[in-house]
Amino acid sequence: MSGGERWRILRLHVEDQIPLTALSRETGIGLRTLQRWHQLYRDHGITALDPQPRADAGIRRTGGELVRFIEHLALTRPRPAIATLHRLASTEAERQGLVVPSYATVRDIVQSLDPALVTLALDGPIAYRDRYELVYRRRADGPNQIWQADHTELDILITSAVGGKSDRPWLTIVIDDHSRAICGYTVFTGAPSAMNTALALRQAIWRKTDPAWAMCGIPDVLHVDHGSDFTSHHLERTAIELRIRIIHSTVARPQGRGKIERFFRTINTELLSTLPGHLRPGDRNPHPALDLAALDQAIGGFIGMYNARPHRELGVSPRDAWVANGWLPRMPDSLEQLDGLLLTVPKNRVVQRDGIHFQGQRYLAPTLAPFVGHTITIRYDPRDISEIRVYDRDTFVCIAVDEAHPNLRLSLRDIETARRARRRALRHTINDRILTAVTRDEPRDVAAPPHRRRLRTYEEDE
Repeated sequence: MSGGERWRILRLHVEDQIPLTALSRETGIGLRTLQRWHQLYRDHGITALDPQPRADAGIRRTGGELVRFIEHLALTRPRPAIATLHRLASTEAERQGLVVPSYATVRDIVQSLDPALVTLALDGPIAYRDRYELVYRRRADGPNQIWQADHTELDILITSAVGGKSDRPWLTIVIDDHSRAICGYTVFTGAPSAMNTALALRQAIWRKTDPAWAMCGIPDVLHVDHGSDFTSHHLERTAIELRIRIIHSTVARPQGRGKIERFFRTINTELLSTLPGHLRPGDRNPHPALDLAALDQAIGGFIGMYNARPHRELGVSPRDAWVANGWLPRMPDSLEQLDGLLLTVPKNRVVQRDGIHFQGQRYLAPTLAPFVGHTITIRYDPRDISEIRVYDRDTFVCIAVDEAHPNLRLSLRDIETARRARRRALRHTINDRILTAVTRDEPRDVAAPPHRRRLRTYEEDE
C-alpha cells in the first residue's frame, strides 16, 4: 500500500476525529498497524507513511547448506513438486537445527535458478541446445540465392479417388529465403518421395502460366533435410546438372528451416482451418469433402494471395521482394531438358507392335512406329500416368497416351490401390467358395460347430 493510500485512511482519524478502532473495523486493517501509522505521521509527517524498503531485501535468510540442499533436489530428475521440496527441506532443517523455511522461501529458491541450468539438468543437452544455444539466422542477399524445400503432413482429410476412403495428404513447398516467396509446391497422398520433391522443383524453376506468379529460375543453394527423398541419387544428379549446391540441415536440428516451418503453420491456421475435413484438436472423425484436385486448387489460390500481400518482416509483399529492381534468373535451356532431369529415374522399355507396356497400361503414339523392337526410355508423372514421355538416347521423341483411358487422369497410386482392392475382393470370394464347398461335402447328420473358422488361403486375408 502506497503512502498516499495510507494517508487517505489515516486522515479520517486526524482530521475527522474518527477513532482508530472504528477505522480498523471498517477497513480491515489491524489496530496496531493504524497506531503505528499515526505515530509515524506525528513524528515525521506524511512522507513517513511511504513504505520503506527492507534493509535485508534480496538477502536470503536461509542457511547456505539448506539452500544447496533445496537446489540439489530441484535439479534432480524427476524434479519433486514444490510441496514435496518444502516438506523435505523442513525435515532437513530440523535435522540440522536450523530455522524451518516457509513454502514461499522454498519456491523462491527454486524459481531463482538459472532456466538454462534447469533445462540442461532436467531436459538434457538436446533441449538445452535447441532453446539456449545461439542460432545464426541470416537472410540471403538476393532472390534465388537460397531456396528451402520441405514436406509436411497436412491437418486435413480428403476423399480418395478409389474405394470411397479418406486420405491425409502431404504438401511439399519450395520457398525463396530472401523474399519469402513461394516458388513452387505440390500436394500428394502417400509417403514423401524424391518424385514429389522433383515435381515441386519443376514448378518452382520453370515459368508459370500466371503472370502474377513471377518466381522462377535455378537457385544457387537448396536447403533440405536428411529425409531419404532429399538424399536420393536422383536429386544429387539433378543438382549437379543444374549447378545447384544442396545443403542438408544438421540431423535432428531443424532451426535452419524456420522460415518454411512458419509458412506451414500459416497455411494450417489460415487456410486448412476453413476447409471441410480439417483435423481439429479432439476431432478424430472429420467429414472429408474435398478431393486432391480441389485441395490443390485451394492451396494454389492461398499461395497466390500469400505472395501478393505485404510480409510483416519485409514490409513489402514476397513477390515485390523477389522482383526487386528487375533481374534475370538463371533458367534451364528448355522445359524438355528440365523434365529430363527432374522427372523419374529413367525406365527402359521395348516398343511393341501394339505400343509401350507400362504398369499394366498400353501407350500409343504415331511417331513410335519407327521404334518397334527398339529399347527406349520413358519418363512419367506419378500424379497422372495417362501419358508418358518417350526418349531415344536422351533425345525427346514424343508423348504417348494411354489408349484405354485417353481422357481420364489417374495417378499411379490410384491404379495400385484399385488393383489391391480388386485382389482382396477376389480372395474373399475364393474363401467364401471354398468354405461353401467344404460345408456342402460334410455329412448332414453331423451338426456343424456353431463357430467355424474360415479357411485362410492367403496371409493377407483379414
